[in-house]
Amino acid sequence: MARTANKAQMVRTLIEARFIAVPGPATVLPSERRLAEEFGVARMTVRAALKLLEADGLIRSAPGASYMVVPPQVSKGPTLSSFTEDAQKRGWRPGSRVIERTAFDADARLAATLGIKPGDAVYQIGRVRTADDTPLSYERVCLPAAFVPGLIDEDLTGSLHQLLADRYDIRITRHERTITAVNVDAEQAELLGVKEGTAALCVPHIGYDQNGRRVEQVHALYRGDRYEFSSVTYLRETNP
Repeated sequence: MARTANKAQMVRTLIEARFIAVPGPATVLPSERRLAEEFGVARMTVRAALKLLEADGLIRSAPGASYMVVPPQVSKGPTLSSFTEDAQKRGWRPGSRVIERTAFDADARLAATLGIKPGDAVYQIGRVRTADDTPLSYERVCLPAAFVPGLIDEDLTGSLHQLLADRYDIRITRHERTITAVNVDAEQAELLGVKEGTAALCVPHIGYDQNGRRVEQVHALYRGDRYEFSSVTYLRETNP
């Protein structure tokens, strides 16, 4: 029994290295028979190895097929982190495709959100965020121009938070956000490289700096198949 379990674990490692760690365009694994032939083991051993991979969330059953590789996800917890930091932690190469960089006068609603006066200048930056050239999210960020003069003329393909810290001594220390499940429209689908109607997470948030100023309003759209959000909650203390 121990020998069988060890062989299954060995085959599991081989399958992960061959098909999951560096996945190709195809996400469907070969059949049990083909895998057994490739690795020179019994189909029962392959089946046990696949069950191990499924239990670890790396593959899932596919109707009419063997198994499909589950795309790696970014898990965002309650600790504030940038897209660049999240991607680098997974060993991915972060990038950005700048869709928009404009300046305009804030209307009353946006001014109230950012704590500025109506008519004050605002920069708006729209970017598709990529990991290893795969689109994972679309972000539209509005910032008071007075806080970040000349920002829209900067190189915006890297970490915006790092740029704010390095050039403007602005460090984002807090986010207030909400999370809503949505289905993307045709334009959003094209930006994210998915089909129209695909599930996504809409996460608008306000960013505060180290001085408590509201310095960014962000509307972020994350691919539902590549992101999950977690939070920590506590029981409210009550008097006996």
